[in-house]
Amino acid sequence: MAFFALCVWENATGQCVMCKAVAEDSADDGGLGAGLNRGILYLMAVPYILLSALFFVIYKKRKSAS
Repeated sequence: MAFFALCVWENATGQCVMCKAVAEDSADDGGLGAGLNRGILYLMAVPYILLSALFFVIYKKRKSAS
């Protein structure tokens, strides 16, 4: 697991640089962070939606089986 984390580390640090560049560019437009905040919310919501759908399907299958 640690080896995998070390392999992915380079990509993760690269993304932080991009976020900084976007934040600096959006400061000129007056909407500092609005786009980043929306993107973060979308990225946070997707796993919860997928897990909720998975648990709903499992619940329906178990309920119909009994």
